[in-house]
Formats: sequence, C-alpha cells, structure tokens
Amino acid sequence: MEFDHSETFSHWERWKETLAKTVSLAETVGMSEKTIDTIALKVGTILSARVDPENREQRLLQELWRVADDKERAVLAKLIVNMLQTDVKH
Repeated sequence: MEFDHSETFSHWERWKETLAKTVSLAETVGMSEKTIDTIALKVGTILSARVDPENREQRLLQELWRVADDKERAVLAKLIVNMLQTDVKH
C-alpha cells in the first residue's frame, strides 16, 4: 500500500477502499484476524504520527487516536478493520 500519494488520502472513500484492499489481501494470503488487527494498530500509530489528515474523517480518527490509551487504540484499530471488511462485503 502506498502512503506517499496524498490524493489517496484526500478522499475518504478512496482511502477506505485502499485500506480495504489491503485487509482483503492480508486475508487472502492467510493472515489471522489477530495479525491483521496488530498490523492495523501499527499502521494507525504511523499514520497518526506522520500523515497530516486531508479530510474531516481522517482528522477525527487522528484526534481519537491521540487521546486514546493503548487499549482504546487497539479497539479503534479493530473497529476500522471491521468497517473495511463490512464495506468489501457490500
């Protein structure tokens, strides 16, 4: 997944689609749900620290991430993965 293309992040639906494809690929290659959640947590930490949100949805996620403790971030990462998986199924 390419994080250096700002146009991917500027549109919420395109951003979700990019992440959903990544989650789907991880599932296809046999990664466990726990592994996917762990990776989502790490990616969330990287994005929060290094990427300037370009839309209100991303800004909200970043603000939630910054005020959350480790346990809450794990829940937020899991919820995002669940959202992406649900979007792919519909």
